[in-house]
Amino acid sequence: MAARPAARLNSALWGAALAGSAVGFGAFGAHALRAVLSPEYLAVFETGVRYQMYHGLALLVLGLYPQQRRGPLWLLIGTLIFSLSLYALALSGVRVLGAVTPIGGVIQLVGWGLVLLDSRRRRGAQRVGRD
Repeated sequence: MAARPAARLNSALWGAALAGSAVGFGAFGAHALRAVLSPEYLAVFETGVRYQMYHGLALLVLGLYPQQRRGPLWLLIGTLIFSLSLYALALSGVRVLGAVTPIGGVIQLVGWGLVLLDSRRRRGAQRVGRD
């Protein structure tokens, strides 16, 4: 019995979900939180929104490239940890939550490294096929 290939993350679906919710969170921050949060915590919240949007757009683009099998999942998980920890920190003021954020950032970096590796491997395979 042959092994089944690993299921591929629907990058476009998750990218749209991240980017769309980032728009909502950004609007929430700009309108509802501006009067409630200190400038410091508002900046923390905005950082979470910004990175969520960046990675949502990246996942949308990566969805166009079927050779991207490993990186998108890591980018999604890292972004959820990174941004959600910043939202929780900004809304609660519990500073220990800031210690979770770098874990999400490291996972994002691993994801980008895997995107690079998958891109290089595919380009190398195309070159071999042309010779």
